[in-house]
Amino acid sequence: MKKIIALLLIGLMMLSIIGCKKTENKTSGDSGADSALIKAAKEEGQLIVYGSCEEEYLAAACDNFKALYGIEVKYQRLSTGEVQSKVEEENGNPSGDVWFGGTTDPYNVAASKGLLMPYEATNAKHLLSDMYRDKDGCWYGIYKGILGFMVNKDELTRLGLEAPKDWKDLLDSKYQGLIWLSNYNTAGTAKLVVNTMIQKYGHDEGIKYLVDLDKNIEVYTKSGSGPSKNVGTGECVVGIGFLHDGITQIVDNGYKNVGLVIPSSGTSFEIGATAIFKGCAHPNAAKLWIEYALSPECVELGAQHGSYQFLVIDNAKQPDVASEFGLDPENVMKYDFEDAKANTTTYVEEVMKALGSAADDRFKTE
Repeated sequence: MKKIIALLLIGLMMLSIIGCKKTENKTSGDSGADSALIKAAKEEGQLIVYGSCEEEYLAAACDNFKALYGIEVKYQRLSTGEVQSKVEEENGNPSGDVWFGGTTDPYNVAASKGLLMPYEATNAKHLLSDMYRDKDGCWYGIYKGILGFMVNKDELTRLGLEAPKDWKDLLDSKYQGLIWLSNYNTAGTAKLVVNTMIQKYGHDEGIKYLVDLDKNIEVYTKSGSGPSKNVGTGECVVGIGFLHDGITQIVDNGYKNVGLVIPSSGTSFEIGATAIFKGCAHPNAAKLWIEYALSPECVELGAQHGSYQFLVIDNAKQPDVASEFGLDPENVMKYDFEDAKANTTTYVEEVMKALGSAADDRFKTE
């Protein structure tokens, strides 16, 4: 009997040892990254993140990465257009390692210039569709946002106006001086607007639409979320941008006077992405970041920190609040990402040329 008990105790000890080894080979959290990558990333010891999502979400994602892996993280919040310009100037010698958040049009421009590093991520298997990744692995989607209008209902009532229902309504002179949009030179959101209008109306008509729209625009903000942040106060009466930013103003900031409008003839969407800069100083930490960014450990932080985009990986919990406000991630026009990848820079230049002297002061990037 004593021998049997002794053998049982030895067996339990062996199981305990095996369990500990398995635990050592697994991440704290469940990013899906293997132990060899984690070890190599820890040896590099640092990661520099340029984030184009909202700063609260960016900070939470970076802090959580540091807590999970013990890797020092430095981050800076810049609009997608600013990041694109920065990596173009640095030309293969980037000061950052990874890009996190913001719409993919500027990512595609950077990829077409060879400024993003291809990486075949293990966690890409969780993406809902191949639509949510670059075919060469230069970027991966982490969320999806719907483009539309945010309006201040109180101000519209005071002015005796109805909310615009569709894109062409925005051209009505009754909205002159009431509309805010982001800057085509600095914001990925504005670049998406350019591509959307050209894809929706055709090249020449799309550019003409944007020239006509300019007559009613009061302010062009540096960041795509800029208009949403001024709708609740009434400084901006009609803001063009992503509707999840409007939800943030209603839910987190208490602006119950903000209304959301999904354009009746259809609208487009962003894929918020993440990518590695080619030639970065910490490539293993950067690869680990991509695995982390494609995990629930990261993307579910968005809804906890005021970012209510739809998530595009199959093992993450969707933010219920986006659906509660009537947003449907599938109710969008078919967006031609390849055309945007090839032509965004040209289209923006054509719009600025068409605007002529009107663009001199209102589109400054400083």
